[in-house]
Amino acid sequence: MPDLTPSIRSALRSSTLLALVLGFGLSLASADQVQAFGAPESFAELAEQISPSVVNITTSALIAGPADGMPMVPEGSPFEEFFDDFGGPGGGGTQRSEALGSGFVISEDGFIVTNNHVIEGADEITIEFFSGKKLPAKVIGTDPKTDIALLKVEAEEPLPFVTFGNSDLMRVGDWVMAMGNPLGQGFSVSAGIVSARGRQLSGSYDDFIQTDAAINRGNSGGPLFNMDGQVVGVNTSILSPNGGSIGIGFSMSSNVVTKVVDQLKQFGETRRGWLGVRIQDVTPDVAEAMGLAEASGALVTDVPDGPAKDAGIAAGDVITRFDGQPVADAGDLTRRVADAPIGEAVPVIVQREGRTETLAVTLGRREEAEAAALPASGPAPEAPKEMESLGLTLQPLDDDMRSRLGLEADVEGLMVMAVDPASEAYTKGLREGDLITEAGQQRVSRLVDLEDRISEARDAGRQSILLLIRRGGDPRFVALSIE
Repeated sequence: MPDLTPSIRSALRSSTLLALVLGFGLSLASADQVQAFGAPESFAELAEQISPSVVNITTSALIAGPADGMPMVPEGSPFEEFFDDFGGPGGGGTQRSEALGSGFVISEDGFIVTNNHVIEGADEITIEFFSGKKLPAKVIGTDPKTDIALLKVEAEEPLPFVTFGNSDLMRVGDWVMAMGNPLGQGFSVSAGIVSARGRQLSGSYDDFIQTDAAINRGNSGGPLFNMDGQVVGVNTSILSPNGGSIGIGFSMSSNVVTKVVDQLKQFGETRRGWLGVRIQDVTPDVAEAMGLAEASGALVTDVPDGPAKDAGIAAGDVITRFDGQPVADAGDLTRRVADAPIGEAVPVIVQREGRTETLAVTLGRREEAEAAALPASGPAPEAPKEMESLGLTLQPLDDDMRSRLGLEADVEGLMVMAVDPASEAYTKGLREGDLITEAGQQRVSRLVDLEDRISEARDAGRQSILLLIRRGGDPRFVALSIE
């Protein structure tokens, strides 16, 4: 072996040391099962595979006509904003207006999924396929609560279609690809990653995948694919200060969509389970006030007549398991109940006054349930006897107040006459006219009742007390500090 200069020998020693360090690091990474994946070299093959199943949707409806000389443009068109700047459509009789959206074929016999808001109010729906062929579509069923609609076209030949994947398997950081008809530009592909899971916007059944794949107006109803070409979401909305994509898009998870689509296909409507409770999340301060070990489950705030009441569920119960599965929060329970079978008894486990109880509840159908609501409460008149506590000015509910508020004679509680704007109570949303019916999960009708409950909570070493507040028939629990 030839003689090496000192500099080369030093470099070799450094390289050997680096290799040892890297090798050690790699062995540690392997032991911890840490893996890193590079970006796909191309999305071309995937796009080519699934493009024939994605469709453009054009809807038409009669609306009030435009002002004289003002042309009509399809909703989602790149020219829409230009004409909006000049006043937008105005009066002038009726005129047919078009709107644009996206969708995807889920069966060879022509069932198509899109957003409800894409086709809502339309009297004509046209489907344009990747090949350029156009077919009229009819509405099979819609679900405004999840913003999903199911359409059907009659084609002479079997149609290319895509299948749903399991959205629960998607991880933050996984690659996804969106397809659709952004701003009326026709078939378009964008790619990104899953930015977040389990996003809730405004619906009771929301379970959105957040992605930074570009989604714009016109993409609504289009599919979000995983790298196996399966639909894991339906592109529904974006968060944007200017109406265009800034990398915050939301796709309704496929595991929600598939259940809705199955029901729409079978019944033409949804058939969700109904438990018959009003619920809220168990926050850390509520958990502390109730002496719970952890802030999880769904806290029952009210039980109107219905399945839950028949089974013995009561306000103040914390539902921790439903049909054998743990309940993370109120939204989780709502979705689980909706998916449960109607007319069948399911086990429900609740935490009640420090003990666990299992109850069997036979679920009703939510769509048929009549929501029970108490009359709206409002500011109560002045009364001579009152108390200031927890940042609240309180008076016992009397017959005059009940009469003014339209309450039943047996309704009891403490009326909030005023709220200190600097208090925790104000920060947590209490306002004049609210009615406190429980404190420490016990009924209160006199001012001394509240004082006793506060004293009991302090004696038990608790830092807060749980109040049941009613406002306009909408009950909720609020935990206020008593230190």
